[in-house]
This record gives sequence, C-alpha cells and structure tokens, in this order.
Amino acid sequence: MAEEIIRSEETMREKRCWGLLLLLVATTLWAQQRDRYEFRRNLPVYADSLLADLTYPLAWGNSDITDFSEWRRVARQKVFDCMLSAPPKAVDAYRAEVVYEEQRDGYRARKLYLHLSRYYSVPAYLLIPDGKGPFPAVNVLHDHGAHLFIGKEKVVRPLACEDSTVVKDADEWLSGYDGQYFGDYLAQQGYVVLATDAPMWGERGQQEGPRRDKYDMIAGNMMMYGIDLSAYMTYDDLSATEWLAGQPEVDAQRIGCTGWSMGAYRAWMLAALSDHIKASASVCWMVTTDEQLSFKYKRTENGGFANCLPGLRRWLDYPHIASIACPKAMLFINGSQDKLFPVAGVEKAFRTMHDVWQSQGADRLLETELWDMPHSCPVKAQQCVAAFFKKHL
Repeated sequence: MAEEIIRSEETMREKRCWGLLLLLVATTLWAQQRDRYEFRRNLPVYADSLLADLTYPLAWGNSDITDFSEWRRVARQKVFDCMLSAPPKAVDAYRAEVVYEEQRDGYRARKLYLHLSRYYSVPAYLLIPDGKGPFPAVNVLHDHGAHLFIGKEKVVRPLACEDSTVVKDADEWLSGYDGQYFGDYLAQQGYVVLATDAPMWGERGQQEGPRRDKYDMIAGNMMMYGIDLSAYMTYDDLSATEWLAGQPEVDAQRIGCTGWSMGAYRAWMLAALSDHIKASASVCWMVTTDEQLSFKYKRTENGGFANCLPGLRRWLDYPHIASIACPKAMLFINGSQDKLFPVAGVEKAFRTMHDVWQSQGADRLLETELWDMPHSCPVKAQQCVAAFFKKHL
C-alpha cells in the first residue's frame, strides 16, 4: 500500500513538472512577439487594401465582352488557366474496377476504383436504383469539416467491406447531415449516385494518418510541382462526372451535382465547368471575397488551399465563377447562423448571381435561400435538394 502511495505521488509530481514545462514553453512563445508585424489573424494587415484593389475585370458586366456565350467561354478558360496543369488522363479511358457490391433497400451499392489519371485511381461508391434505367444521376460531393479520415463515406453509408473504424467514424460524422446519408437518400429517390474521395480525404489521405495541420504544407509542396491541390479536386470531379455520363444505367442528359460545405463549393464549380451537369444544388458555401477575407468578423477564412486557385481572384469572385453555369438550374441554401459565411457576403453573392441570370432571362432557374440554421445539411435541406432535382432532372 505504501509503495502504491509513493508511486502515486511520483506520478503527480511528474504531471506537475510536465504542466509547468508546457506553461513555460507557452509563455516563452507568447513572449516571442515583435513590436512590428505584418500579419494578424491569418491575414495580412493590408487586407483592406488588397480587397479594394480587386475589381474583377472579367466578371459579367465588368468585362467588355457583351456576347454571353463568348463571355462564358472566356471566363471558363480563365478558371482553367488558374487551375494550372491538369492530371494526365489514364491511358485506359477511365476504367472502373469494381471491388465490392451489395444489395440495399431499393438500390445496389458498389465500391470501385476509377482510373481517372495515370498518376492515381480514385476510390468511389456508386449507387444504382433497382429497375430498368437509364436513370437520372447525381454526383454527391463530400464536405471538408477539417476531418480527413473519411471522404465518400460522409455522404454514402460505408459498404460492408469497410473497416469497422470507418463505419463508426462515418456514423458519427452523420450528425452534420442530421443523421441521414445524403447519397443513400437520393438513391432511394431513384437517382444513380456517385461519391468519390477528394485528394487528401479517405483512402487518398496520408500514410501517417489524417492531419489537418499538414494539409496546407502538402498543398504548398504540390505547387512546387507546378500543380494545385484544390484544382486537382475539381479536375477529378470533372473527370468522374464524365465517367458517370458514360455509364449504361445513366441518362447523360439528366445529371446533377450537390454537396454541403466544401461539397457545395465543389458542386457549383463543377456546374460552372462541366457541360455534363444540368442542375446543381449547394448547401452552405457561397460568399463574396470582401466579406470572407476581411477583419470585419471574429472568424477569418481558414479553409486555405481547399478552395485556392492561384491568381483567380484578380479576375473573378466566387459568384462570378458560379455564374459561368448560367442559365442552368442552380439552388443555393445558406444559413443565417453559419459562422463560416457572413450573411452580408452571402446576400451580395446572391444578388450578383441573380443579376446574371436575369440578364439572360433565366432568373426563374436560380433559387437562393437563406435559412435560420447553422453550418449544417439537415434532412429538410436534403429534401429541398431532392425536390429541386425532381423539378429539373
């Protein structure tokens, strides 16, 4: 008993020593501040001046191009220019390797590897409704969430071939989707559903394990190769959608895309850049740069490289890029309680896009809604997306 008490006291002393050491390190780091500095809260102190110099000369209405079709072509090409080099296409023309299949309630679920590039293959889930096709299809794009361990499993219930840790993690992440797998819900509504891992998520992550604090470092290293990690995510979404359009179960004239958070960003980017997409629905990702990257709010942008395309902001803002999709059917839902996207920026972006759709006599095809909700994708939002696709697909 006496030995146990001694060991307990020694353990407590060790914990106190470690606590004091950590406090000393933290105090030292805090003391290592200079009187002069150039960056604050993850932004340069001259952020307001930078924002003032962003005039977006290629935006519709700012550009001297007056033919809308020509503007769309030029603006789209500018986006591709800023996306740098595309991953080289696979020599076997998007071969899909099916590794597992199971029957679910009203649809089949497959796990496959899409050979979208000669550099890599992309893990994916494909859900195919029972019955005779071809069916409308939706590319369901997963979120960021600073959670990289899972990707496609955030929006499609993991197949039985997955490890129990993946299943458990996916079920826990489902709270952001109000307890409902978005992709499975759409499959039950009669859509072929595709969900892929974005670079750095799920089975495309790091050997050392998912580390959000390493994401930006890896993205920076990718730029040293002359390529852009965020652009690779978009390039993969484009190639995966092209593959989806060629599947016998899919009606290539009725393909949509949707997602929440980063998945929403991926959705409107895909709609802007792919002719395969007829309709797009984005939940909680739209804003203007002047509100997103300013000191006006307590929280500043920390998504960083996940939506960074070099130099593009010198030409187009987010709503201008999304407007390349005009006159397609587009749905945007944002939350008034969403701390990631200031309401002022959301409303500005919505007005900008409505101006574009109105200029083309297509404003009825653009739906923008601001709900009393935080950054989330509740069942009611998924139902709204499903109703939107039912109308347009």
